Amino acid sequence: MRKTGSDFFASHSVATIAALCLLLAGCSTTGDLGRPRPNIIADKIAPAIGDWSARFRGEASSWSHLTDDEEQLRARAWRLVLPAHERSHFDREVSKLAHARILPVEAQSNDVSAYYRALTSGSFASQASRYNRLGEDANGDRLLLGQFRANALRVINADRARLRVLDASQQVPPEQRDSAAQRVAENEGLMLWVCERAHFRLKSYRYSLDNLVVEMPSREAIRAERAIMGMESEIGPTCNLPLIGVFGGKGEGAPPRAPVVYKG
Repeated sequence: MRKTGSDFFASHSVATIAALCLLLAGCSTTGDLGRPRPNIIADKIAPAIGDWSARFRGEASSWSHLTDDEEQLRARAWRLVLPAHERSHFDREVSKLAHARILPVEAQSNDVSAYYRALTSGSFASQASRYNRLGEDANGDRLLLGQFRANALRVINADRARLRVLDASQQVPPEQRDSAAQRVAENEGLMLWVCERAHFRLKSYRYSLDNLVVEMPSREAIRAERAIMGMESEIGPTCNLPLIGVFGGKGEGAPPRAPVVYKG
């Protein structure tokens, strides 16, 4: 049976304490791409706790420096793994901690109705404003997915080159080999996680559109539906990347297998 977010907070006391400390310290302030503003907590403390937590759970964790493309991949993933609506306060904080690897990705909510509740709980000028927000979020995700896919392809190609050298060279020490393999698992796991959350967002948007039409029928629904369809067309290529296959299968077109995505 799938564990809920509350189960993970109850069973991971160290992670819970770290999470509360980070939240109280102001990790929720955001900069570009919705990420935390540069500070010692976001840049140093959270990653260190995340690496420790990942190792404690038996997940892949590499000590190697990130390449520019790997750093960018993690930055682009940020917006896609967080809840789409900023009013989902608790779920957003849990997702931030999962992105930092302080909490496992299983702690995230899979409630497709949460976005709809957030969308209808705010004060909008008219029903059209709600449809417009839905369409804007779906369009924004479509653009982000395209950028993430291009970034992911560069990382995959670099990882293939990395593994080819590991196979052919006797000059790489064992500890470097292990760290490289862990990094490949981290990268591929992140791609699968983004794919899983993109599918979840799509379900949330469709749920919201259907319920908005039932509650507040409007011609604006057509525009929102087109935006959702555009996002769906972008998910296909993003979730059909030529993966190396760290988590089983042939790699090519491997289906999303999240939420357990980081374990090597």
